[in-house]
Amino acid sequence: MILTVTLNASVDKLYLVDRMEPGTVMRVKRVVNTAGGKGLNVSRVASAAGEQVLATGFIGGFAGEYIRAMLARDGIQARFVQTDGETRSCVNVADLSTGKHTEFLEPGAQVSAAKQEEFLEDYRTLLPGCSVAVLSGSLPGGVAPDFYGRLIALAKEQGKKVILDTSGEALKRGIAFHPDLIKPNADEIRQLVRLPDGSTESLARAASQLYRSGIGTVVVSLGKKGSLAAGKEGVFLSDTPYVEVVNTVGCGDSMVAGFAVGFSRGYSFAETLRFGVAASAANAATLATGSVRPEDLKRLRPLVNIRRLGDS
Repeated sequence: MILTVTLNASVDKLYLVDRMEPGTVMRVKRVVNTAGGKGLNVSRVASAAGEQVLATGFIGGFAGEYIRAMLARDGIQARFVQTDGETRSCVNVADLSTGKHTEFLEPGAQVSAAKQEEFLEDYRTLLPGCSVAVLSGSLPGGVAPDFYGRLIALAKEQGKKVILDTSGEALKRGIAFHPDLIKPNADEIRQLVRLPDGSTESLARAASQLYRSGIGTVVVSLGKKGSLAAGKEGVFLSDTPYVEVVNTVGCGDSMVAGFAVGFSRGYSFAETLRFGVAASAANAATLATGSVRPEDLKRLRPLVNIRRLGDS
């Protein structure tokens, strides 16, 4: 089973508009609601790939109950800690005339120290039943930047693989606890390691440096250009197979879901990378955020080309 942790869940709203015109009244052509927050995107994609998933984290209020209902509809088990504040909403406005997306991300309600301790107790009891724990997304108000580090340490005490996908101070603090995989983008890895430039060679050296610091695998997502990965088998560059792009929001989360599936199934380093890249591309071909079609995964997976660049 894959355990996903979403500490800052949200109701994600995709608004489709004919043309984005700031300062005017906009008529929304279509709305697509999903249970959001990066970890819940991971949950949906891993479940669509055929894995059993249990989602945990914080939710609150009417929006929190809506998230619970959406997950149940998708056949995803959930065990959240109920907070006093209302769960946030995040809005993604898609301009159909340009294909550009504008996102509005609410910060999330404060979470009390008592609720954080309640979550930690629940998390300890859930770990024995999982093979992989995926810790994703931003932290809500009141939660310290080292909280993910505590979760990584607890998982490792029980011999579980841990994937960390966050940014900023939470990522900087979290990597000190040596997760089994991180997935920064090019900008995020620059914040962790000083780079002379953004070339493939510089990014590969940075990923290798982080790997040698004790992180099991470092994957740098490069958008349309694919991804770089550094691990014990070396440094690899993978391309992204072509799809008709519909919505790129959630592609990184889908890639993480693919890695979690690979870990859970015991895939090789290369096959895990291939599955993650295929999942990312499959998400881009769907309208809903953090969503893939199993037939797309099956079709795209053999189209991901991977080449070894050298040792880590």
